[in-house]
Amino acid sequence: MKQSTPFMTLLACIFSPTLLAACPDFLNHSMRQLGSTETIQFCDAYEGKALLIVNTASYCGYTPQFEGLEQLHQTYQSRGLAVLGFSSDDFFQEDNDEGDAAEVCFEKYSVSFPVMATSAVRGDDANPVFRGLGEAAGYPRWNFNKYLVSPSGDVLGHFGSGVKPGSEEMTAAIEGALPSAQN
Repeated sequence: MKQSTPFMTLLACIFSPTLLAACPDFLNHSMRQLGSTETIQFCDAYEGKALLIVNTASYCGYTPQFEGLEQLHQTYQSRGLAVLGFSSDDFFQEDNDEGDAAEVCFEKYSVSFPVMATSAVRGDDANPVFRGLGEAAGYPRWNFNKYLVSPSGDVLGHFGSGVKPGSEEMTAAIEGALPSAQN
């Protein structure tokens, strides 16, 4: 059996599909999870997955959408969708106490998908993920805006607060964004 040379190994690494699929800049960041000291590095954690990214708040009229978002998470996680919440007080409807905000998400609505610690999602102070989403598809105008991102990092859609997570429009877009649909 012929052994590979270091040069051949280097070429294999350079042309590896994993290395060719670079992480988009707006996702190449780490953020702390709500009510936790744990952080998530988005590119490492969600490589090859479609993402549904949502700006959330605990005391908004749309807060019950957590239920629909959790249902999407349960339905599609095994097929390559990751739902990510980003707590924000940009519209003055998030609890000032992070523990209380976490309680609304994780206890009242039984959310099992990750929700990031409270940060800005619009303007000059927007976190890097929402800065990238805002530049690509427009910044959120209210809580519970939903952004659908392809496994390769392209922003496929921006759905306003009034679009329910289980709507035909949303589920059709998700079905088309799943990794199996991209091949």
